[in-house]
Amino acid sequence: MPLIEFRGESAGYSGQTVLSNLDFSIEAGERIALVGESGAGKSTLLRLIYERSGANAALVPQEFGLVQALTVFHNVYMGQLHCRSIWRNLHNLLRPRRDDVAEVEKVVEKLRLGDKIFTGVGELSGGQQQRTAVGRALYHPGDLLVADEPVSSVDEHQAQEILETINGEKNTVVIAMHDRALAIQFSDRLIGIKSGEIALDVSAAGMKPSDLDSLYQVGSS
Repeated sequence: MPLIEFRGESAGYSGQTVLSNLDFSIEAGERIALVGESGAGKSTLLRLIYERSGANAALVPQEFGLVQALTVFHNVYMGQLHCRSIWRNLHNLLRPRRDDVAEVEKVVEKLRLGDKIFTGVGELSGGQQQRTAVGRALYHPGDLLVADEPVSSVDEHQAQEILETINGEKNTVVIAMHDRALAIQFSDRLIGIKSGEIALDVSAAGMKPSDLDSLYQVGSS
């Protein structure tokens, strides 16, 4: 059985259709990159996939969704907030438990944030905040990670490290990507969106960034 399936569906918001004729499925274990111009509908499709996946999905939103007044530890810990008791959560808010700190530390060290674990998120750079948002998703126990431009605020070397970590930690990954080369490198399947419809659904193997030009050129078929 597919992990997620769409059959001739449409999606949008505020009464406006953004995507139509959605007809595809996602299998467990796939690494999928959504590609296409800004405004094509990638974020809308990601939101639909995330909503349909329920508690099994971890999310990295484009705007990070961090609590600025709290530390890196607290923001990453939120990845498991829903599956911990209220008393444990309150305890960690006031005085983090050693075992939970040790767990979160393993995650943030993979993202080169080990020295920032008790730094307030509001004091971090944009790239560090983005890595914190990724850390929260990695700490989430779900097998599926859904991310909207999760490496847009870091340099290319850091982007490669982050994407390698994501692929190593999560079984199924669906990411909207602006960088075509990275999308090809770190996915096994490309779904291209143009004019509110899926215009491309192919294996990433052997693809080149130029093979995706038709998704970005105005008026091309």
